[in-house]
Amino acid sequence: MPKPVQVSSYTLRDILEGGYVYVDKTRDIYELIRYSKGAYFLARPRRFGKSLMISTLYEIFQGNKELFQGLWLYTSDYQWQSYPIIRLDFGRYGVNSAANLVQILDYFLEEIAQQHGITLRGFDYQSRFDNLIQQLGRERKVVILVDEYDKPLIDNLTNLPEAIAMRNILRNFYGVIKAMDQYLRFVFITGITKFSKVGVFSAMNNLDDITMAPRFATSLGITEEELTHYFQEHLTAFATATRTTEAELREKMRDGYDGFCFVENCDNVYNPFSTLQLFHHQRFANFWFETGTPTFLINLLKENEYPVEQLEELWLSELSFSTFEIDALLIVPLLFQTGYLTIKGYEAERQRYLLSYPNTEVKNAFLTHLLSAFSERPRDLNEKHLWQLVDALEAHNLARFFTTLDIFFANVPYDIQLKHEKYYQTLFYLIFKLIGLNIDVEVRTNQGRIDAVVEVTDHIFLFEFKLDGTANDALEQIKTTEYAQKYQGKGKALTLIGANFANAKRKITDWKSDPHTP
Repeated sequence: MPKPVQVSSYTLRDILEGGYVYVDKTRDIYELIRYSKGAYFLARPRRFGKSLMISTLYEIFQGNKELFQGLWLYTSDYQWQSYPIIRLDFGRYGVNSAANLVQILDYFLEEIAQQHGITLRGFDYQSRFDNLIQQLGRERKVVILVDEYDKPLIDNLTNLPEAIAMRNILRNFYGVIKAMDQYLRFVFITGITKFSKVGVFSAMNNLDDITMAPRFATSLGITEEELTHYFQEHLTAFATATRTTEAELREKMRDGYDGFCFVENCDNVYNPFSTLQLFHHQRFANFWFETGTPTFLINLLKENEYPVEQLEELWLSELSFSTFEIDALLIVPLLFQTGYLTIKGYEAERQRYLLSYPNTEVKNAFLTHLLSAFSERPRDLNEKHLWQLVDALEAHNLARFFTTLDIFFANVPYDIQLKHEKYYQTLFYLIFKLIGLNIDVEVRTNQGRIDAVVEVTDHIFLFEFKLDGTANDALEQIKTTEYAQKYQGKGKALTLIGANFANAKRKITDWKSDPHTP
C-alpha cells in the first residue's frame, strides 16, 4: 500500500507527522540557509509549493531538528538554532483597498507581537514593523518569511489606482526590512509575479532574486527522477487500476502535467498540485487550472487584441523578464510568471528565451477560457458545439460544419467592431485547437500564407477566409498559390475550402469547396 498523498495541507508538520509522501527539497533549502545571512525572493506560479517551502523554513528556524528525521537536512552539517520569526501570509485575507491593506498589516504585526509577549510602539505600520524587529532582535537575530506578497496587488489589477496605492504601501513596508538589516538572520519572500526593482522592492537592494537562478530551478515542482523515487508505488497502483501500462501512464502524465521550466537549459518539472491530485483521485483532469480562472489575463489578451496563436512559439528577450510593473502590464512576461507559458529553449548569443505552453492541461484550459471570452458563450455550450464540429468534419459534412460554426460568431457582441479578419481567425484557431485536431494557423508556404489546415482521420481540409469578400476569391487564392502542394505527400484526401464572413451580418454568408486529388 503506497503512502497517501496530502492534497489539502501545505504545512510540513502535517505532511511528515501524517505519514504522507514528501518530496525532499531540503538539500536545496540548505543552500539558502547555510550562510549567516541571506535575503531572497522567489516567484513561482500558484499552487507550486511556495507555501510548503515557507512552512519548511519556519520549522527549520524554529530549531525543530527531530521533525526532519529521514530527510537530507537532518544529517547535514547545518547548525540547528531557534530564531524569532516574523511570518506574514497575505493569502489569509482578501484585500480590497489600500486602507484595508494597512489594517491587515497592523493586525499581522500585533498578532506576532502578542505571540512573543511584546508591546508594540509606533505611530504607523512602518514604525511598528521597525519596532517589532528591534524588540525581537535584541538577543537573537530575526527571520522574516513572507508568503504571497503580491496577492493584494493581483487581486486588484482591474482597479489600477487602488493597486498603485497598495504597491506604495508595500514598498514602504518592505523598505523597513532593508533598514533593519543588522537585526536580521534570514529573509525569504515568495509570490507569483516578479515586479521590477523600482516597484515593490525598490528599497531592498540586498534582495537576491533566485527566480531564474539555475541552481534553484527545480526547488519547487517534481522532477522525473523524483517522480520515480517518491511515487513508484502510486504509478504502479494507478496503472493497475486503469488497466494501462506504466509507460503509457507516464507518457500521458508528461503530456498533461510536466513541462515547466523556469531557467535556461533546466530540467522540466511536473506541476506538484496536479500530480498529487492525479494520484489521489486516480484520474486525469485540469486540476491546477480549475483552482482559479485568470480573468484579468484573459481580458488583457482580448483588450489588446493579442495574436493568441503566437503563444505556441514565442521569443522573449532576457531583459523583458525584469521590466514588469503594475501600471505597465506586459502580457507575455505576466503569462510566464503566472505559469501559462514556460521556457522551451534559450539562445545564449541573443539572450532570448523561447516560450510556449508547458503542457496540455494548461494549454487546453487556457484556450477554453479564451474561447469563452471571444465568443461570449458559456464553456459548456462551447464544448457541446465543438464536438458537433468534429463530427461534421469526420463525416465530411461541410454544410453542417459551417452551420455549427456560425453559432460561435453569432454570439460575438454587437458592440465589438470586427473590422478585419483577425478576430474571426482567432476564434477559428481557438475552436480547432480545443477539439484536439491538428491545425496550423497562417502556415507559411513557398507561395504565401494559408489561414488554416485541419486534419482529421482520413482527410485534410485547407481553409481560406475572406472578410466581406467572396468564397470564390478565397478558393481561387488557395488554387493560384498552390497551397495544397505541401500536404499532398500525406496520403490523405484533400479538400480546398473558401469561405466569406460578412461583418454586418456576423456570419458565414458563403462557402465553396473543391476536392483535391493527392
